[in-house]
Amino acid sequence: MDVQNQPSGSLQDIKDIRRIMERSSRFLSLSGLSGVAAGVCAIAGAVVGNSMLKGYYGTYDSQGFFSGDDFSKLKIKLLGVAAIVFAVAFISSYYFTWRKAKKQGVPMWDHTSRRLAWNMMVPLITGAAFILCMLRYDVWMFVAPASLVFYGLALVNASKYTLSDIRYLGYCEILLGLLNMLFIGYGLWFWAIGFGALHIIYGVLMWHKYER
Repeated sequence: MDVQNQPSGSLQDIKDIRRIMERSSRFLSLSGLSGVAAGVCAIAGAVVGNSMLKGYYGTYDSQGFFSGDDFSKLKIKLLGVAAIVFAVAFISSYYFTWRKAKKQGVPMWDHTSRRLAWNMMVPLITGAAFILCMLRYDVWMFVAPASLVFYGLALVNASKYTLSDIRYLGYCEILLGLLNMLFIGYGLWFWAIGFGALHIIYGVLMWHKYER
């Protein structure tokens, strides 16, 4: 009887060891709801940004001209909306991830999560610096493609320290950013798709796969 049970017991031990090793090398507490929350915030921000642009260019159509000062004010407002969207998305994503980690009984901030954060922040900080340089010279047309590409690179780079599924989201963001290069002037819509719709789809799939 014991001999017959030994293979299944050994197999279970191997699975347990593999699970422990995976937990020690990957941060597995990312919540699918974090992606959904970030996506909703991005779409809301795109709607607000689009209304600002419509109001601005509507004034231009009715008056026949606009001043550089008006455009500078518009840029500051758009950057303010982007900052608010990022802050709300980050806080909500952090909350859902923290809640999942607490439910799993694992620490939120350990060696693995620090490696994840570092590998994600390097491309993000590089991309942010690159975009700020473009803004300095008023090269707005490439801001949306650059943000999508660098964000996608950050996800791919960080995927080796968390759920491997996240790399496919990264590939989609990169491809979307490159596609945006062919359709300059539609950056806000590509942002809504990349940071909004793709995040929501990814979040729902991850919730269904790992948390349901």
